[in-house]
Amino acid sequence: MNIAVTGGAGFVGSHIVEYLVKRGDNVTVIDNLYTGKKENLDAVIDKINFIQIDIRDFDSLKKILKDVQGVFHEAALASVQDSFSKPEKYYDVNVNGTENIFKLAKEFGFKVVYASSSSVYGDPIEIPIREDAQKNPINPYAKTKLDDEILAEKYSKQGVDVIGLRYFNIFGERQSMNYAGVIKLFLERIQNQNPPIINGDGSQIRDFVYVKDVVQANIMAMESNVKNAFINIGTGKTVSILELANQIIKSSNLKLKPIHKEELKGDVHDSKADVELAKKLLNWEYKIELKDWLDQTVSNLLKNKNTNQ
Repeated sequence: MNIAVTGGAGFVGSHIVEYLVKRGDNVTVIDNLYTGKKENLDAVIDKINFIQIDIRDFDSLKKILKDVQGVFHEAALASVQDSFSKPEKYYDVNVNGTENIFKLAKEFGFKVVYASSSSVYGDPIEIPIREDAQKNPINPYAKTKLDDEILAEKYSKQGVDVIGLRYFNIFGERQSMNYAGVIKLFLERIQNQNPPIINGDGSQIRDFVYVKDVVQANIMAMESNVKNAFINIGTGKTVSILELANQIIKSSNLKLKPIHKEELKGDVHDSKADVELAKKLLNWEYKIELKDWLDQTVSNLLKNKNTNQ
């Protein structure tokens, strides 16, 4: 198949690209490298068509996407804190850029599976969060993701096959600061034998899902007979930020205690996915446990650091 991945040099996008290349698809990666990194594609760069453009460039997108059968749309600005200072830019990229993809899907007839976000729910009234829960985004980034869903509904009524995957907190290799950045930040501190820094009291709970499990959700959504849906992609399990910090410290065998700082503006307190719809519609379930991945990753980090010293 001819497949395009927007944001394909980013965290989730690069993992999707690797999977598609391994499977034998013809893959075009669209990324402006604003937050994506070309080195994320080092393993497959000679097997893909890499095009450095912005998703707001409609005319260039039109030339690239006219012959594809599907688009995984991962391109977005994704920093909650950054979105407060640049709300117009976030709207332009995340909403106008996404509408360009939907417009072309309508014109050329390809299916779109795109990255929505659990942030559309805001602070939930009930846990776990079902897809039909109230939407109440509490920061400009989350608002753009809800605006994208409104657009997806609009274009689905015009015949576009579009599935929005509401990612919960993703972790894994090549993680950026924007996606579940707390794990990356904690690991960097531990690697330097410094205690993790927690914003707030650490009682916030999160549903962390492994990036390669997220890739499988994307593939299964694209290959499914589902034409239009918004689907939670999480584990249905939670860990508090304080528990996470202590778990990483335990894995490191270092004698450290977390440091607490002020809470972050626009930070959701509790997040946990109801994952029944993903099972029902896609036959998808997560496979990798956070604790197992952390134990292995912390061990490797400290081993590599000691080897390099």
